[in-house]
Amino acid sequence: MNHLIAPSILAADFANLQRDIEMINASEADWIHVDVMDGVFVPNISFGFPVIKAVKKHAKKPLDVHLMIVDPDRYLKEFAAAGAAIISVHYEVCPNLHRTVQYIKELGCKASVVLNPHTPVALLDDIIEDLDQVLIMSVNPGFGGQKFIANTYKKIKDLKALSAARNPGLLIEIDGGVDEHNAARLIEAGANVLVAGNSVFSATDPTAAIAGLKILNGLSRS
Repeated sequence: MNHLIAPSILAADFANLQRDIEMINASEADWIHVDVMDGVFVPNISFGFPVIKAVKKHAKKPLDVHLMIVDPDRYLKEFAAAGAAIISVHYEVCPNLHRTVQYIKELGCKASVVLNPHTPVALLDDIIEDLDQVLIMSVNPGFGGQKFIANTYKKIKDLKALSAARNPGLLIEIDGGVDEHNAARLIEAGANVLVAGNSVFSATDPTAAIAGLKILNGLSRS
């Protein structure tokens, strides 16, 4: 499949959020990535249901909602109702992960599990067949603008090997420090969804930055 680009609105201009959503709508982006932080699981707070509902009202692309929160099960129904198409929950906060994944699917959303940089891919062995997507964090979650962690390439390859026979259609999403310098190598390693925040919204021409990430073919050998 061709890879997907999901600009992260955590890096958008919150005072002009409708403008930035409309820019994404008109661009070659595929999804809109929405980072929800609770100040408990991660040391930052972002936004909740009112903002997501406002984004959904203007969005023409699916909302890819990444929950960096403790006890996500309490809120899954509300996130689905607010407009999430994909819901990502962290492995590290889900003691009954299979139940959580099944509930996300029952709500009509795609189910995605997130791995922090220190969490090994092998821990998904017993649930890999049930997942629509795995999101690999390539920075420690909580803040934008962090430096990309190089071990991410190995984790992508490990995940690709784990899913090859049992879930070949699995989406592998990368979030954190993704830009024009590493995107091709990420795709080559096996990623097929790239989340881009600062590299898009700090660009002189965000639409062109999205287009630049979209046309990569994973041919880098660097």
